[in-house]
Amino acid sequence: MAETAEADFQGIQEVSALLGITPRTLRFYEDKGLITPQRVGKTRIYTRREIGRMQLILRGKKLGFSIREIQEFLDLYDADPTQIEQMRRLLERVRTRLADLEQQKLALDETIDELRLIENQASAQISRVAGG
Repeated sequence: MAETAEADFQGIQEVSALLGITPRTLRFYEDKGLITPQRVGKTRIYTRREIGRMQLILRGKKLGFSIREIQEFLDLYDADPTQIEQMRRLLERVRTRLADLEQQKLALDETIDELRLIENQASAQISRVAGG
């Protein structure tokens, strides 16, 4: 039983290695109040809950959500055991993020097309001048 209890607690080095992040990243999110590891003296001890929260935080950051938005999701998760309100809010944010990314994609595609046109024109000009 003691072995199982110990397995539920991990230090900062183990958690950072598990998640593929630096200890500094863990401390950053702790400073922002998104995770609250337990302390034994000066040592941070992470539970499964904190590791799970960090996985959600990292996923949210990867998807482009702000720290404020991630905090809102985590707060809703803690407040609503059914997670219905969290899912509604998440759906709303995901749809907004998708719309923003689609607009950015269109703008990028237009920019790429314009740059390719300039590249082709410049290349043709160089060939004409250098070849003739």
